[in-house]
Amino acid sequence: MTKNQTVFVGLSGGVDSSVAALRLKKQGYNVVGVFIKVWHPDFMVCNWEQERLDAMRVAAHLDIPFLTCDAEEAYKIDVADYFIAEYTAGRTPNPDVMCNQHVKFGAFLQFAKDNNADFIATGHYAQKINNEMHRGVDQNKDQTYFLWTLSNEQLRMSLLPVGDTAKDKIRQEAEQAGIPTATKKDSQGICFLGHVDIPEFISHYTTLEPGSVLNNEGKIIGSHKGALVYTLGQRHGFTLETDDNNRSAMYVTDRDLHNNTITVSPHKPQLNSTNQIRLHSLSLRKNVQSGSNLEAQFRYRQEPFVVKITDVTSDAITLNTLDEVDKPAIGQSCVLYKGSHCIGGGIIG
Repeated sequence: MTKNQTVFVGLSGGVDSSVAALRLKKQGYNVVGVFIKVWHPDFMVCNWEQERLDAMRVAAHLDIPFLTCDAEEAYKIDVADYFIAEYTAGRTPNPDVMCNQHVKFGAFLQFAKDNNADFIATGHYAQKINNEMHRGVDQNKDQTYFLWTLSNEQLRMSLLPVGDTAKDKIRQEAEQAGIPTATKKDSQGICFLGHVDIPEFISHYTTLEPGSVLNNEGKIIGSHKGALVYTLGQRHGFTLETDDNNRSAMYVTDRDLHNNTITVSPHKPQLNSTNQIRLHSLSLRKNVQSGSNLEAQFRYRQEPFVVKITDVTSDAITLNTLDEVDKPAIGQSCVLYKGSHCIGGGIIG
């Protein structure tokens, strides 16, 4: 059956998507390699030409057709503009989630449909089992956290060929196949968003005013670049003017955007079972019920923790954590799981 089915593989120029294409070709699909070109700001250097060249080399090595999908507009509007708007509104964005939703499984998926492909595929470390999304086998590389927004329709048309394998085995497989990207280092992010200094980037779109760093007693103990660009739990990017060289790490525990101050403490900001979290902008592939327990993550690679659903409406979920966990930043993603099954999530409001 696969011999009559065409799959467009998003070739990023990295090893994971390269092995995804290799495996699908071995399975008998008609494989087409596609480089997804995204937007980057004129004032920053982006090495997309080199990434595209690496993707072309992989396609040539695998003897598969190669195309380029122009996703600049989708990336600019749904990732970059969103990124800027969230920061300027005092929230903490998650651009990788939006890139997957609107670019890789949005503009790229539409490009594949327009060119009569049956599926798209990526090198994400996640699994599709019985048309449900499950965590990748490699716990250190599992990327379901970034894929929570996918609808059942997007998931139905997507293949995730490397999620059932550990990363070191993927590299070995690439080396054995002679793939040019076999030893290439992992990407640190999506073009400019992976390498950008956030205060420097945001300063091109809004005015950042330096301000004071306060301790828990409200005493000024340092300075920062602008309260907008700090997030709860952050432990760097500000300057402390104390003489204690043996002090423990200091974490951002609060921000006052009106007075342009941040408060830091040696203790991370925490949530306990009395704190409620409300999620909006939901994307759920399974219904959830009030009173039920699920596992959740507020951050990538965070240890999953149990939450109790206390209220469910058509556009929001309210939950409580059952154990003390690090307090999340407004605007971040909360991803929900039943064991290894990723059922969706929402944005923390």
